Amino acid sequence: VRGDRASHAGAENLALNERVCNMIDSGHDIINLAFGQAPFPAMGVGVEALQKNAHVTQYEPVRGIRPLREAIVNYHGVRDGVHFEPGNVVVGPGSKELIFLLMATFNGDVILPSPAWVTYKPQAVLAGHNPVIMPLSVSDGWRVTPETLAQTVVSKCEKKNKLLVFCNPDNPTGAGYTRDQLQALAPVIRAHNIVVLSDEIYGHLTYSGDHHSLAEVCPERTILSSGLSKWASAGGWRLGYSLYPSQLSSLCSAVAGAASHTYTSACAPVQRAALAIYSDVPAAQEYSKHCARVLAAVATYSRERLAQCGVTAVPPVGGFYLFTDFEILRPHMARLGLTTSEDLFSRILDDAQVALLAGAPGLLRDEQELSARLSFTDFNGANALAASQRIPLSDSLPEGFVETYCGRAAEGIQRIASWVAKNTVG
Repeated sequence: VRGDRASHAGAENLALNERVCNMIDSGHDIINLAFGQAPFPAMGVGVEALQKNAHVTQYEPVRGIRPLREAIVNYHGVRDGVHFEPGNVVVGPGSKELIFLLMATFNGDVILPSPAWVTYKPQAVLAGHNPVIMPLSVSDGWRVTPETLAQTVVSKCEKKNKLLVFCNPDNPTGAGYTRDQLQALAPVIRAHNIVVLSDEIYGHLTYSGDHHSLAEVCPERTILSSGLSKWASAGGWRLGYSLYPSQLSSLCSAVAGAASHTYTSACAPVQRAALAIYSDVPAAQEYSKHCARVLAAVATYSRERLAQCGVTAVPPVGGFYLFTDFEILRPHMARLGLTTSEDLFSRILDDAQVALLAGAPGLLRDEQELSARLSFTDFNGANALAASQRIPLSDSLPEGFVETYCGRAAEGIQRIASWVAKNTVG
């Protein structure tokens, strides 16, 4: 084993999910609020296209079939107001693979925020980088600010080129950005020769429907990453893509070259399913708005009920997650025989039968910080989506919607609240 890999384990979210699945198979009634998987059924037009094209078995062009790349460019043009060329799009077996290949081909410092998705840092290390960690603050709503970014570059970066990994809306915090907030970052990005990998896989699950991409305000330095996994509820289909500006076409070519030596091309039938989805922008937009409306309701329900027992979180603007603060338990940790955040959330799993993903070490937080990512997606998404689709988007979901249609997630929140209340007495 390579020396720098000897102490590295697999992705913590996947390992925990396997543990939870094994516990469920053994008869435990576990509510899984640790794993970020879309609960909704995929769009019917995509399922039909996948079935129709199951016979297509040939290798496809490395960058993806041309009609799909054209449809992706048009889709983001309509929904996000950004412009890319089909020739600068790379389609792959999930955005995760393409992010890794970008890191593997990039020559410079890689800057990662903290907290961050569990895979960014291991990917950077696998790609031969010693990533620069940029701590974010709850007082800033867990957002990257111009001041934080500039200070990180000046004090920690050594190389001419920098790659900032920027998730919007964010995993694990749910933080998002207004156009003005993105505009404020642009001068720092340009002044310090930063290329931005803008991971917008949750972009079209913004609750307000008003998602803004960094590519709107800093197009020449922004690589937009997205795919089917989150907004389109098709994570297992493994289809993602990266959109490169013409100014970074050489980097796009390098990634495509690396792709040709690794995965060759994305799955042929799945590309055609994606083509069907991205070609019908109005249907995709309506579908994702219903999904986002349901998720917004569960997010609000979860945050408000946890706040009643002293567990806090910054209100998310999109996606699946709350980044929760369990500091209310700190005075009781010694009495409970607990030391670290991993200890705490392992105990909650054992006692309350609810899984959460600890902030340390995977999300790049300190092990003494009592934080966890909570994914409020363990519910019957088919029923919830169908119920939402019966109600016009111009109307609000009725009171009691979450308890009725997202009951597993609601029960998980209540279990956590009850466990915290019980263990903060005395």
